[in-house]
Amino acid sequence: MTLTYSNKQAMREVNPKDTARAYAFEMWMKAPMPMVTLFKTLNVTRLAKVSRRTGLKFNMLMCYCIGRAASGIKEFYMLPVAGKLMQYDSIAVNTIVTNKDGEVSSCDLPFSTDLETFNKDYLRLTRQVSETCANHDLPESMVIGTSALAQYDIDGAVGMYSGIFNNPFLIWGRYKRHWLKTTLTVSFQFHHTQMDGAHAARFLDVLQKEINNLTI
Repeated sequence: MTLTYSNKQAMREVNPKDTARAYAFEMWMKAPMPMVTLFKTLNVTRLAKVSRRTGLKFNMLMCYCIGRAASGIKEFYMLPVAGKLMQYDSIAVNTIVTNKDGEVSSCDLPFSTDLETFNKDYLRLTRQVSETCANHDLPESMVIGTSALAQYDIDGAVGMYSGIFNNPFLIWGRYKRHWLKTTLTVSFQFHHTQMDGAHAARFLDVLQKEINNLTI
Protein backbone atom coordinates (compact mmCIF):
# COMPACT_ATOMS: atom_id res chain seq x y z
CA MET A 1 0.00 0.00 0.00
CA THR A 2 1.26 3.48 -0.87
CA LEU A 3 0.30 6.31 1.45
CA THR A 4 -0.72 9.63 -0.05
CA TYR A 5 0.30 12.82 1.67
CA SER A 6 0.06 16.51 0.84
CA ASN A 7 2.67 17.93 -1.51
CA LYS A 8 3.23 20.69 1.04
CA GLN A 9 6.24 19.65 3.09
CA ALA A 10 5.57 20.23 6.78
CA MET A 11 6.22 18.89 10.26
CA ARG A 12 4.19 19.34 13.42
CA GLU A 13 4.25 18.12 16.99
CA VAL A 14 1.73 15.46 17.95
CA ASN A 15 0.67 14.15 21.33
CA PRO A 16 2.18 10.66 21.66
CA LYS A 17 -0.93 9.54 23.56
CA ASP A 18 -2.96 10.15 20.42
CA THR A 19 -0.77 7.84 18.32
CA ALA A 20 0.07 4.15 18.12
CA ARG A 21 3.54 5.02 19.51
CA ALA A 22 2.30 6.10 22.97
CA TYR A 23 3.75 3.11 24.85
CA ALA A 24 7.01 3.19 22.89
CA PHE A 25 7.39 6.94 23.58
CA GLU A 26 6.95 6.36 27.31
CA MET A 27 9.34 3.40 27.37
CA TRP A 28 12.13 4.48 25.03
CA MET A 29 12.19 8.27 24.71
CA LYS A 30 14.53 8.73 27.66
CA ALA A 31 16.40 5.44 27.33
CA PRO A 32 20.21 5.90 27.31
CA MET A 33 20.49 3.77 24.16
CA PRO A 34 17.15 3.68 22.31
CA MET A 35 18.53 2.62 18.93
CA VAL A 36 18.09 -0.86 17.46
CA THR A 37 20.02 -2.27 14.49
CA LEU A 38 18.95 -5.05 12.13
CA PHE A 39 21.11 -6.64 9.44
CA LYS A 40 19.85 -8.12 6.20
CA THR A 41 21.53 -9.48 3.08
CA LEU A 42 19.61 -8.24 0.05
CA ASN A 43 19.56 -9.73 -3.42
CA VAL A 44 20.45 -6.71 -5.57
CA THR A 45 20.88 -8.57 -8.85
CA ARG A 46 18.09 -6.50 -10.41
CA LEU A 47 19.66 -3.17 -9.38
CA ALA A 48 23.09 -4.16 -10.63
CA LYS A 49 21.67 -5.20 -14.01
CA VAL A 50 19.61 -2.01 -14.37
CA SER A 51 22.60 0.13 -13.39
CA ARG A 52 24.87 -1.53 -15.97
CA ARG A 53 22.24 -1.42 -18.72
CA THR A 54 21.07 2.15 -18.24
CA GLY A 55 24.06 3.91 -16.73
CA LEU A 56 21.98 4.94 -13.71
CA LYS A 57 24.02 5.03 -10.52
CA PHE A 58 23.63 2.00 -8.28
CA ASN A 59 23.59 4.20 -5.18
CA MET A 60 20.78 6.33 -6.63
CA LEU A 61 18.73 3.20 -7.36
CA MET A 62 19.25 1.97 -3.79
CA CYS A 63 18.13 5.32 -2.38
CA TYR A 64 15.08 5.29 -4.66
CA CYS A 65 14.06 1.79 -3.55
CA ILE A 66 14.59 2.76 0.10
CA GLY A 67 12.29 5.73 -0.39
CA ARG A 68 9.64 3.61 -2.10
CA ALA A 69 9.74 1.01 0.67
CA ALA A 70 9.57 3.58 3.46
CA SER A 71 6.84 5.69 1.84
CA GLY A 72 4.24 2.97 2.37
CA ILE A 73 4.99 2.44 6.08
CA LYS A 74 3.30 5.00 8.34
CA GLU A 75 5.91 4.77 11.11
CA PHE A 76 8.41 6.49 8.82
CA TYR A 77 6.34 9.68 8.96
CA MET A 78 6.95 10.12 12.70
CA LEU A 79 10.21 10.83 14.51
CA PRO A 80 11.20 11.77 18.06
CA VAL A 81 12.93 15.16 17.94
CA ALA A 82 14.26 17.01 21.01
CA GLY A 83 11.99 15.06 23.35
CA LYS A 84 8.89 15.58 21.21
CA LEU A 85 7.10 13.33 18.73
CA MET A 86 6.90 14.99 15.32
CA GLN A 87 4.62 14.10 12.41
CA TYR A 88 5.87 14.71 8.85
CA ASP A 89 4.03 15.03 5.55
CA SER A 90 7.01 13.92 3.43
CA ILE A 91 10.13 11.82 3.56
CA ALA A 92 13.59 12.32 2.10
CA VAL A 93 16.60 10.06 1.62
CA ASN A 94 20.03 11.30 2.63
CA THR A 95 23.26 10.34 0.90
CA ILE A 96 26.85 11.15 1.84
CA VAL A 97 28.82 12.96 -0.88
CA THR A 98 32.57 13.30 -1.35
CA ASN A 99 33.09 17.01 -1.95
CA LYS A 100 35.71 18.83 -4.03
CA ASP A 101 37.99 19.14 -0.99
CA GLY A 102 38.07 15.37 -0.55
CA GLU A 103 35.94 15.53 2.59
CA VAL A 104 32.34 14.37 3.03
CA SER A 105 29.15 16.42 2.98
CA SER A 106 25.52 15.51 3.57
CA CYS A 107 22.81 15.69 0.91
CA ASP A 108 19.08 15.26 1.58
CA LEU A 109 17.11 14.14 -1.49
CA PRO A 110 13.36 14.76 -1.66
CA PHE A 111 11.68 11.45 -2.38
CA SER A 112 9.57 11.15 -5.52
CA THR A 113 7.85 7.98 -6.71
CA ASP A 114 8.85 9.01 -10.23
CA LEU A 115 12.30 7.54 -10.87
CA GLU A 116 13.20 10.11 -13.53
CA THR A 117 12.41 12.98 -11.16
CA PHE A 118 14.29 11.37 -8.29
CA ASN A 119 17.33 10.73 -10.50
CA LYS A 120 17.39 14.33 -11.73
CA ASP A 121 17.25 15.61 -8.15
CA TYR A 122 19.94 13.12 -7.13
CA LEU A 123 22.36 14.23 -9.86
CA ARG A 124 21.65 17.93 -9.39
CA LEU A 125 21.84 18.03 -5.61
CA THR A 126 24.84 15.73 -5.17
CA ARG A 127 26.71 17.80 -7.77
CA GLN A 128 25.74 20.99 -5.93
CA VAL A 129 26.89 19.62 -2.58
CA SER A 130 30.14 18.31 -4.06
CA GLU A 131 30.99 21.66 -5.66
CA THR A 132 29.95 23.93 -2.79
CA CYS A 133 31.03 21.69 0.13
CA ALA A 134 27.78 22.80 1.82
CA ASN A 135 25.27 20.33 3.19
CA HIS A 136 21.80 20.25 1.63
CA ASP A 137 19.23 19.76 4.38
CA LEU A 138 15.46 19.21 4.24
CA PRO A 139 14.51 19.83 7.89
CA GLU A 140 10.75 19.63 7.25
CA SER A 141 10.97 16.08 5.85
CA MET A 142 11.56 12.89 7.79
CA VAL A 143 15.03 11.98 6.51
CA ILE A 144 16.29 8.43 6.13
CA GLY A 145 20.07 8.45 6.38
CA THR A 146 22.29 6.28 4.20
CA SER A 147 26.03 5.75 3.96
CA ALA A 148 27.50 3.72 1.11
CA LEU A 149 31.06 2.48 1.64
CA ALA A 150 30.95 1.03 -1.84
CA GLN A 151 34.72 0.66 -2.28
CA TYR A 152 35.08 -1.57 0.76
CA ASP A 153 34.16 -5.17 1.60
CA ILE A 154 32.45 -5.00 5.00
CA ASP A 155 30.19 -7.47 6.76
CA GLY A 156 28.15 -4.81 8.54
CA ALA A 157 28.21 -1.57 10.50
CA VAL A 158 26.34 -0.12 13.46
CA GLY A 159 25.66 3.61 13.33
CA MET A 160 26.67 6.01 16.07
CA TYR A 161 23.93 7.27 18.37
CA SER A 162 24.66 10.94 19.04
CA GLY A 163 21.58 11.69 21.10
CA ILE A 164 20.84 14.55 18.68
CA PHE A 165 19.72 12.85 15.48
CA ASN A 166 17.21 10.04 15.87
CA ASN A 167 16.67 9.42 12.16
CA PRO A 168 16.63 5.89 10.74
CA PHE A 169 19.91 5.05 9.01
CA LEU A 170 21.15 2.42 6.54
CA ILE A 171 24.79 1.52 5.88
CA TRP A 172 26.23 -0.80 3.25
CA GLY A 173 29.55 -1.58 1.61
CA ARG A 174 30.51 -3.10 -1.74
CA TYR A 175 28.04 -5.52 -3.25
CA LYS A 176 29.23 -9.07 -3.78
CA ARG A 177 28.94 -10.94 -7.06
CA HIS A 178 28.13 -14.63 -6.93
CA TRP A 179 27.57 -16.96 -9.84
CA LEU A 180 23.84 -16.36 -10.27
CA LYS A 181 23.16 -13.33 -8.12
CA THR A 182 24.56 -10.17 -6.58
CA THR A 183 24.08 -9.53 -2.85
CA LEU A 184 24.45 -6.56 -0.55
CA THR A 185 24.45 -6.66 3.24
CA VAL A 186 22.82 -3.63 4.84
CA SER A 187 22.44 -2.50 8.42
CA PHE A 188 19.31 -0.61 9.44
CA GLN A 189 19.39 1.44 12.63
CA PHE A 190 16.21 3.00 14.01
CA HIS A 191 14.92 4.67 17.17
CA HIS A 192 12.65 2.35 19.15
CA THR A 193 10.23 5.21 19.78
CA GLN A 194 9.67 5.56 16.04
CA MET A 195 9.09 1.90 15.28
CA ASP A 196 9.34 -1.62 16.64
CA GLY A 197 11.46 -4.46 15.34
CA ALA A 198 8.52 -5.88 13.39
CA HIS A 199 8.06 -2.57 11.54
CA ALA A 200 11.78 -2.46 10.74
CA ALA A 201 11.83 -6.07 9.53
CA ARG A 202 8.78 -5.40 7.38
CA PHE A 203 10.54 -2.38 5.87
CA LEU A 204 13.53 -4.52 4.90
CA ASP A 205 11.23 -7.12 3.36
CA VAL A 206 9.42 -4.42 1.37
CA LEU A 207 12.79 -3.00 0.32
CA GLN A 208 13.71 -6.38 -1.17
CA LYS A 209 10.40 -6.46 -3.05
CA GLU A 210 10.95 -2.94 -4.39
CA ILE A 211 14.39 -3.98 -5.64
CA ASN A 212 13.01 -7.12 -7.28
CA ASN A 213 10.16 -5.21 -8.92
CA LEU A 214 12.10 -2.18 -10.17
CA THR A 215 10.95 -1.43 -13.70
CA ILE A 216 12.57 0.95 -16.16
